[in-house]
Amino acid sequence: MSYSPKVSSKFNRTAKKFPEELKAALDDQIRGICENPELGEMKKGDLAGVRVHKFGFFGRLYLLAYEVDGANEAILLHAVGGHENFYRDLKQYLKS
Repeated sequence: MSYSPKVSSKFNRTAKKFPEELKAALDDQIRGICENPELGEMKKGDLAGVRVHKFGFFGRLYLLAYEVDGANEAILLHAVGGHENFYRDLKQYLKS
């Protein structure tokens, strides 16, 4: 079963600034998550219900935060970016 991706405004704002090569790598990661939603690590505490998938690109670690909506067969993509302040910013975004 393949899920369909749904992107948030925060995700779009960040991803559109990426170079084309990184956008292509990000698309590959999203395809992989849509095929296997259990790919990311389930978070606890304030971020309960959110999964974070980590991937490398040219020696830099990127994180991709998403939720699985099983009822609608959708992957809700919340945020993507480097590790620095990623979780802090994600918590603030999910609170709003």
